[in-house]
Amino acid sequence: MLCRRICPLNDPRWDEFLTRHPRSSLFHSSAWLRALRETYGYEAVAYTTSSAESAIGNAIVFCRVESWLTGRRLISLPFADHCEPLVDSACDADALAKALECEVRDDGWDYMEIRPLRPLAFPTSLTHTTVTYSFHELDLRPDLNLLFDNLHTSSTKRKIRRAERECLEYREGSSGDFLAHFYRLLTLTRKRHKLPPQPKVWFENLVDCFGRALKIRLALSSNRPVAAIMTIAYKNTLSYKYGACDTRFNNLGCMHLLLWKAIQDAKQSGLCFLDFGRTDAGQEGLVTFKNRWGASQSVLTYSRYGISNRSTHFFDLSTRKWKSRATKYLFSHLPSSVVSKIGQLFYRHAG
Repeated sequence: MLCRRICPLNDPRWDEFLTRHPRSSLFHSSAWLRALRETYGYEAVAYTTSSAESAIGNAIVFCRVESWLTGRRLISLPFADHCEPLVDSACDADALAKALECEVRDDGWDYMEIRPLRPLAFPTSLTHTTVTYSFHELDLRPDLNLLFDNLHTSSTKRKIRRAERECLEYREGSSGDFLAHFYRLLTLTRKRHKLPPQPKVWFENLVDCFGRALKIRLALSSNRPVAAIMTIAYKNTLSYKYGACDTRFNNLGCMHLLLWKAIQDAKQSGLCFLDFGRTDAGQEGLVTFKNRWGASQSVLTYSRYGISNRSTHFFDLSTRKWKSRATKYLFSHLPSSVVSKIGQLFYRHAG
């Protein structure tokens, strides 16, 4: 079966294909691919068995990440929590797997990485390694009162009510002022975690590319923004992508208020799911936080396929923890301006 490469951003069939396919997400969207290209220079390519004359019936989309620091690889997709291969038949999957294996071997890619939302059988003779994460999704189809009843009583419900008693102000938008408040809080949060912030232009491009589907939601105390989340609506799902706060105001329940407002907004808009995103191994506190919203927890398994074990190696949990501690120690001893510059350079190579 013949496989073809197409450029999703130049192919008028792409968005129509995503509209039809039940497993497409915001990470497949032209808006996400444009933001990646505009910010980091990543070029998107999709592999399909569909002919050039017919509607697209299946596809796996990648970005080509070529870095002198981290190597050459095909990632599906950079900075995406998940990106389903939109392939429904075993025959198509087999043909695409063979074509991608040839691509990796013939073009000298270090590896390709696939981030499916569900377990994936991908027949190939390439070396295969995996790493797992947690994923949470909240079903929004029940009545709003039932959704509230399902929240954790002594934590989540109490924090929402505390925020209402404290008369925290809620605002939403995507203007330059909203983005400036969001980025200030994000920089504070990343500094607290001893990590460099993503470049501001990344968020500017997300706002430009997603338009009204993206909202920055702010909680204010005495007219001062103290917490912010960024959500993106796509098809029937609202994705909670980024969050940040000033911890001095955590006792007021500001993050809980923002998420509850997002749930109410999603229900009013007729959306069916809230995507809480990926959680790394070892982040038990974040897993607990998401579980307390009544979200369903599942396992994400990322897979790398390459020529050798060395090229596809994921760090194990103990190594990741050690490297994380070392990185945080380094960043904690650098000036904030230097850490910010490192972030602007680093994320281009991270993919």
